[in-house]
Amino acid sequence: MGVTENSVIENIKTRRSVREYVDEDVSDEDIKTIIDAGVHAPSAFNSQPWFFVVIKNREMMTRISDHCKPRLLEKLEEATGESIEEMKKYLSMEEFNIFYDAPVLVIILGNNAAITADYDCTLCAENMMLAAHSMGIGSCWIGSACFVQESAELLDELGITPDYRVVAPIVFGYEVTVTEEPPKKEPQIVWVR
Repeated sequence: MGVTENSVIENIKTRRSVREYVDEDVSDEDIKTIIDAGVHAPSAFNSQPWFFVVIKNREMMTRISDHCKPRLLEKLEEATGESIEEMKKYLSMEEFNIFYDAPVLVIILGNNAAITADYDCTLCAENMMLAAHSMGIGSCWIGSACFVQESAELLDELGITPDYRVVAPIVFGYEVTVTEEPPKKEPQIVWVR
């Protein structure tokens, strides 16, 4: 029996990483709905190892961005490629914000005691991004924000204890224009029958 496209598959296929946001708040209720979708993700042993920090304070987001930019730039020092060079250029600009001026940053943290926290929190993150897309809210996973883990001061201000580690920093907001789909590579598949 073949599978026909449905609204879930359509939502998955049309979700994009959004990097340009309008200056409009995302309501706390919508963020709670997005997080609720996240916590319905599977987790090993039903451990549910996630913890969330929701940041709507632009000054704090700028401080996190300013902390993370030079660290990512250092990591990319030896890397090459067109997109890498473009990112290096942006990271060198004082006014560039790694959060693309989105109105909300949600940091998903994993409990260090859970052996599969990284996987579990990643599943949670994807649920959240798909839920947001279904609500007309754009999102983008900002991996470079994980460098916030290196600042004891910022972690303290964010209420993040040593029991948790940053897994998935995601921004949410309303996109300026519909983001085009990047080309997809044909997947490599081995069928064993």
